Amino acid sequence: MSAQSIAGVRLLPLLLLVACGGDESKSSGPGGSAKAGGNAPAGANAPAAAKPGEGDFVAYSQKVAVSDVSIEMVPVAGGTFLMGSPAEEAGRADHEGPQVEVTVEPFWMGKYEIRWDEYDVWNTDEERPQSKKPDGMARPTPAYMEMTFNMGRQGYPAICMSHVAARQYCKWLSEKTGEFYRLATEAEWEYACRAGSATPYSVAAEKLGDVAWFAGNSSRVLEDGAPPEKAYRMVGKKQANAFGLFDMHGNVAEWVADYYHADVFTEAHGKAKRSNPYQQPLRDKRDRPKRWTHVARGGSWGQPVEDLRSAARLSSEPMWNDRDPQIPKSWWYLTDAQHVGFRIVRPLRAPTAEERARFENP
Repeated sequence: MSAQSIAGVRLLPLLLLVACGGDESKSSGPGGSAKAGGNAPAGANAPAAAKPGEGDFVAYSQKVAVSDVSIEMVPVAGGTFLMGSPAEEAGRADHEGPQVEVTVEPFWMGKYEIRWDEYDVWNTDEERPQSKKPDGMARPTPAYMEMTFNMGRQGYPAICMSHVAARQYCKWLSEKTGEFYRLATEAEWEYACRAGSATPYSVAAEKLGDVAWFAGNSSRVLEDGAPPEKAYRMVGKKQANAFGLFDMHGNVAEWVADYYHADVFTEAHGKAKRSNPYQQPLRDKRDRPKRWTHVARGGSWGQPVEDLRSAARLSSEPMWNDRDPQIPKSWWYLTDAQHVGFRIVRPLRAPTAEERARFENP
């Protein structure tokens, strides 16, 4: 089955598509320059005013275990912003407001979405046992089908992992490197996506095609002789935002750490001004991580431009795993989430053991 028929039609909401132009631009892709080499700069109990480029708060490349791949990390200064969308914003959904003032601390963020190159190192780490259930130690069992759906592997974003799988990848990476990596909180993600902007996108709407892949521009030929189909693209082939981050709008939607609450912006979840908000994933009566519902941000290659807005929120659904033939269905894979991947962050301030556990427990 083609990727287009799955993510472009069945899974994703059909909203009015506003066509945005822009050709694929020349930019430095993965493996490009970073200020520091294989080892990450030391973390610190750093002030909220830490500025990128000062001291150890610089860009660096994190080597991934015993492999020849690295993850490029970009420093993002902390700050305060209005999270969510104003009531008059075109394409806005009710769960994007009311807007609330939020402050986030400084952090590093992956320059690109996690590629299969980095994700496969975890999948093939024979020091870790394979298990059908996430226990904080295991790696996934083999995929029950080819998870790229013919869209490409090397250099392309990893997709179809569950929320718990993305979290466990981060925990594995932390243990391998000695640094604390995790998914971004929803607030950190939106702050980084906006990159100082207060408009629907981090660029003018007519320039969206310069920075993003979406339903209107993602089609390409996947098989010789076949017509073009909507599909994800290699990371880093569009322009970066003002913080130096690529593909924050589009390509693949990105898991964030938070559990989904439709009313997250209301006072029930904290009065403004909020500081480092995070909605910890919930557990069921058997103390297992709840499979649903979590938040993905940024929109994807198969979605209309309204879904790529900085404030747009996507909540996971059981239908993202409809075609899983296993009983019970896999904890690791979401076969029908071909539009979802993730990127990582590392907070500048070293977390306490309690703070770390809130993100790492499966």
